[in-house]
Formats: sequence, structure tokens, C-alpha cells
Amino acid sequence: MENPLTDGQLIQHKLQVHFEVRHYRLAQAERDKMIDDVDSLARQAGHFPVAELRVVIERSIRTNEFATKLSLILPGETLVVSDHDHALHAAYERALVSLEDALKGYKDQLNQTEERRKLVNGTHRELIPETPIDPTALDQAVLAGDYPAFRAAIAPYEDPLRLRVGRWVERYPALQARMGRGLETIDLAEGVFLAAFEGHESRPPGERYGEWLERLIDPVVRAFEHRLDQELENVNMARSACEAVGKPV
Repeated sequence: MENPLTDGQLIQHKLQVHFEVRHYRLAQAERDKMIDDVDSLARQAGHFPVAELRVVIERSIRTNEFATKLSLILPGETLVVSDHDHALHAAYERALVSLEDALKGYKDQLNQTEERRKLVNGTHRELIPETPIDPTALDQAVLAGDYPAFRAAIAPYEDPLRLRVGRWVERYPALQARMGRGLETIDLAEGVFLAAFEGHESRPPGERYGEWLERLIDPVVRAFEHRLDQELENVNMARSACEAVGKPV
């Protein structure tokens, strides 16, 4: 028997969800749990002008397996994933994980397209330090493995970087929701400086430092999104190292 539930459900972050269930009667508790599970996806997709999730669930009469198909309709693209299992929720959860991965790929593509557009139009803005930096001091600090000295030399980028990071994190709603609750923009900026220290010698020759720092922002924000506790621990250790030599950050 088909479940008559095919109405759209408007949930948080403006993501609209539609269920279509075949050969199975979906209990209210099951549906509520599925709606709850969509929360992470909704945070990532709900800010798009078009964001609609279609969930098709079908139970095979022959094998008694559940097949789940999720279609996320976004501007100019529909992301489709599917999974199957004898346990409905197992199939559904795996499909959601796959869909979130696909959504991140879609957002990456949008970001790259936007950056290319800015470059073509000449509106790409590199980070500009408040005062000139000393490249030699940066090189020497990295060569000596001295993060406090590196941090002092790169300090003129701090305020511009914090502003840029504050805008960038808006692209990651789940992480943005943590801002002010154990996470601050200065933590993310410190993460970028750490990444710059660790990768200083691999910076492409001729690339301006502000451009390079700009390119480090997104991977650092992603790292915080996936490993928040670990990244915060790294940042706090770096701060402690600076404080120990009288160069607090």
C-alpha cells in the first residue's frame, strides 16, 4: 500500500521537502526522524533561492528491501543519489551523507566560477596588509621554525583577514552557527596564519602574499567545519607559544 504522504514540508532554512512513499506505510515517528535528519543538509542548502528535496521511498515486495532516492533541486542543477537496505533508515542516512558530499561539490564549483568571474572582471580583491610586511622576516621565521616571530611579522594582515574570514564563514551555515559559542573569527584567522606558516615554502613563486592568504581561507574553514576541536586545540597551542615569548595574539 502506498503512503498518502506526498505533501511538501517546509522546514528550517527554507528547504522544502517532499515525500513519496510506495508499497509502505510511513509512520509519523519515522517521518519526523527523517525530517530531523535533514537539518544539516537544510543548513547548507536553505540559503539558495531554489532549494527543494524530493524523497522517494519504495519497498520491494519481492526482497523486502527499501530503496531510497533523494533529489535536491538547486539553481541550475539537480543532485540525485540513491541507496538501498533492509533497514529503511540505514538506506536513508547513507543517501543523505552522499547528498551532502554532492552538495559540497556543487558549492565548490559555484565558488570557483565566482572567483573566475571576479578575476575576469578585475574585481577580485586580494588581502592588503595595514602596513607593509617584511618578506625576509617571514622567511627567517619559517626557516627557524619560529611561529611567534612569523606571527609578529605577518600581524599587519590580521584585521583584513578577520573581516574576510567573517564573510567567508557565511558560506558554511553549520560552522557559522557555532560563531560566538566557543568559536570566533580570530580563531579562524589564526588557523589561516598557521596554514601559511606550515605552507610558506610551498607558496607559488611570484604570487603576492595577500593572494595566497586569500586562497588559504576556504580550506582552513573546511578544516574547522570537519575537525573543530582539533583545529581549536592547534590554535590555542599557537597562542600559548606566542604568549610564552611575550608576543600574545
